[in-house]
Amino acid sequence: MKTDTAVVLLTRVSKTFGEGPTAVHALVEVDLALEPGTLVVILGPSGSGKTTLLNLIGGIQRPSSGRVVVAGRDLTDLDIDGLTDVRRDTVGFVFQFFNLVPTLTARENVALVAELTGDAHVDERVERTLADVGLGERVDHFPSQLSGGEQQRVAIARALVKEPPLLLCDEPTGALEVETGRTILALLERQARGAGRTVLIVTHNAAISQLADRVIRLRSGRIVADERNHRPVPVEQVDW
Repeated sequence: MKTDTAVVLLTRVSKTFGEGPTAVHALVEVDLALEPGTLVVILGPSGSGKTTLLNLIGGIQRPSSGRVVVAGRDLTDLDIDGLTDVRRDTVGFVFQFFNLVPTLTARENVALVAELTGDAHVDERVERTLADVGLGERVDHFPSQLSGGEQQRVAIARALVKEPPLLLCDEPTGALEVETGRTILALLERQARGAGRTVLIVTHNAAISQLADRVIRLRSGRIVADERNHRPVPVEQVDW
């Protein structure tokens, strides 16, 4: 692909934690370009650098060397305020453990993020987004009143309410049983193939790679394989 159309572009990116003989080289000279409207799965064992890669793309951490460009903005040149702007305007995050505010309803959890966009029609957007993830009848429930799958759908709605071009998902089905995980993956799949977002899923579960357009494998901080999947399997047919 042409790198000038990439939503995400990494050039010789390395990340090292610590110094001297105890230093940990989490990522080593990674080159990566991700195009719009694709579902990409990052696979690798624990400690391979998956979450570090996600954090660098999301502007949560800075690389030790190399360049990270997201939606045309070079994160390595931005100050803290600039990184905050990118996370607010460009990136939606979905984590394994939901991170919902327990004292707020589903509607209020999503509205917290929606209000950052400055949209005058926040209430409408929140209601529409929760309906889109199948929670139109559960908007006034607190997290403790929702199942794990419903809580994850609230977390996805919170990420989507900003309408970001990039969705970063760190083990989004890791805390869910298989059937609920299928529901969540189907929702994420629609964001790539229906809404045209770039969806990046970090996981240790190789089965999820069957539905991806592209599968990237990490080992010891390096990309060891980058495979295009020309016939992704529908979520309901994934062999778990």
